[in-house]
Amino acid sequence: MKLTTRGHYSVKALLDLSLQQGGGPESVKAIATRQEIPAPYLEKLLIEMRRAGLVKSIRGVQGGYKLARSPAQISLGQILEAVGETIEPLPHHTPAQSQAEDWVTFSLWQCLHQKLKEALYSITLADLYYDARSWQAAQGEATSFVV
Repeated sequence: MKLTTRGHYSVKALLDLSLQQGGGPESVKAIATRQEIPAPYLEKLLIEMRRAGLVKSIRGVQGGYKLARSPAQISLGQILEAVGETIEPLPHHTPAQSQAEDWVTFSLWQCLHQKLKEALYSITLADLYYDARSWQAAQGEATSFVV
């Protein structure tokens, strides 16, 4: 699996929303500026994540986006799925029946694929938040940071 810019920006944007203390909506411009993501591209990603139920959009002058659920209830797998990221490590392949080593390799990749999916759906925004805070504290840095 390769995390594309699409997936990377999506995770960064939602982690940014999880870091906002007030819990109010954040504008696309504010998130884009903090995370160095082109605002029009971020808007498209947020629309996709809204359709998947990961964020809510609030209209108006004080509007923007906020998480639809707590960070502990949003997994990396859900984020990647929402923006169309694939987590398939290999193209669909059926090994030749006469080659046992081909079947062994195929079975190994199938097992690794399943473990990767389980990991992506078990890691949450809350996990990333605490990992980032721990790393930052170890570095002796201030409490606000860019993902």
